[in-house]
Amino acid sequence: MTNRVLRTALATMIAMSLGAPLAAAETKPKKEPTAAQLAARERMTKCSAEWKEAKAGGKMEAGMKWPKFWSACNARLKGNKV
Repeated sequence: MTNRVLRTALATMIAMSLGAPLAAAETKPKKEPTAAQLAARERMTKCSAEWKEAKAGGKMEAGMKWPKFWSACNARLKGNKV
């Protein structure tokens, strides 16, 4: 990994000293998230708030961990019964 970093830095310094612009491939625009990704993020935010509230209020089942809580909460918010 160190060799790759050094090669990249050296190539950049050489390109800059020669006046060559950086390759366009290095500055690709980010893709916009899909509707499904946005919905999943929203569900995770809501479930996270519920998790924090339940944990702070002492209303959590014994042994409940985030992955199990997230699975149940996500299914409930999607409209699936668990």
